[in-house]
Amino acid sequence: AQDQAYVAIGQAEGATLAAGGQALATNEDGAPGHYMAPALFTDTAPGMRINREEIFGPVVSVLRVRNYEEALALANDTPFGLASGIATTSLRHATHFKRHAQAGMAMVNLPTAGVDYHVPFGGRKGSSYGAREQGRYAVEFFTTVKTAYVQP
Repeated sequence: AQDQAYVAIGQAEGATLAAGGQALATNEDGAPGHYMAPALFTDTAPGMRINREEIFGPVVSVLRVRNYEEALALANDTPFGLASGIATTSLRHATHFKRHAQAGMAMVNLPTAGVDYHVPFGGRKGSSYGAREQGRYAVEFFTTVKTAYVQP
């Protein structure tokens, strides 16, 4: 119901529903239930609710930008920051993005879901609460101790 409400909100705000968004009585395997076809919005603007709020459903919107700098600024212009991603062949943009994306996870040429469970996980801004899961223990897990002696 909440995801269907966001589809209606997107349409009311003037976004184009390019695909999906309809309620389904069965999933792709025929199992009965309450499902929704993934919704794709185009012709959206940064201030629209579908671009400003965490939907947690199969709803995605496309924002057109002129260049990498505008894309990064737009990606960071949010009160949330769980995960962020970029698809690029530019090592310069990938490196810059990893350092400057204001999110708990920065992905390059990978999906923003399905991460490894043994690494620290958490968001930034309004997408975070408390310490990272696995935080201090992950440091121990990834630390290799070495003893070195030096004679001057």
